[in-house]
Amino acid sequence: MKIGISTGCLYPMLTENSVELLTDIGFDTLEIFFNSFSELEPDYLDRLRYILDKKGASVASVHPFTSSYESFLLFSNYERRFEDGIKFYEMFFRTAQKLSADKVILHGLSTDYRSSLENEEYFRRFERLRDTARAYGTELLQENVAKFKSGDPLFISDMKNYFGEDIGFVCDTKQARRKGLSPVVFTDIMGTSLKHVHISGYTDGNECILPDESSAPATESFVRHLIQTGYQGDIIIEVYRFSFENISQLAKTKKYLENIVKKYSGLEVI
Repeated sequence: MKIGISTGCLYPMLTENSVELLTDIGFDTLEIFFNSFSELEPDYLDRLRYILDKKGASVASVHPFTSSYESFLLFSNYERRFEDGIKFYEMFFRTAQKLSADKVILHGLSTDYRSSLENEEYFRRFERLRDTARAYGTELLQENVAKFKSGDPLFISDMKNYFGEDIGFVCDTKQARRKGLSPVVFTDIMGTSLKHVHISGYTDGNECILPDESSAPATESFVRHLIQTGYQGDIIIEVYRFSFENISQLAKTKKYLENIVKKYSGLEVI
């Protein structure tokens, strides 16, 4: 189990600068949140790969900046747009391949978007996308997102039942809390199909802070639960730039999470 971080924590800092800074303070496992089309171009990715190799860092996952468009591109009632959307998302799958990232994150269908898609059709389309991703050596993961169909635990349960073990999920603790639920509700449904975790902390007045601050007891309980249920994936720190004041706080949070993992697993973090 590795403790990593999303470059999105430093948005709107340029992605390559975020990679430089985060690796400089000790992170060697990153989720890259791409923010523009030019960042998907081969020349840019070559530069980014050079930085990563120089720093001895790896990319655990790729997060598309087009998540808010997925309803329109992939899950509308217009079948042809979905077919074109698959080709469009191949850009992200190729990007993941270029960076040796074995995960790409999907938000899916927003509950605010007018679409008559039944769950089974959603799953059929997800399967097409997932199989396309696999052709590039990466896995498409469904994330729980509060204002999306995936924010409903019953939807996640239906998806798990549809695919069995041939499915991968991301649990985002912040998104679970936005639904008024413990993230454990989602991780228990996802079961062995849980492949990736986005972690953040909270207070009564702030839904997204660093996980070692006021919500530290809840954070420790959650990580302990992950370990006790056999989770083997990464834990990725994912907060907003306004969630912390100093970059040094991120390194402190990394150490805090590593200590929890060590405490409950009896093993050093890899």
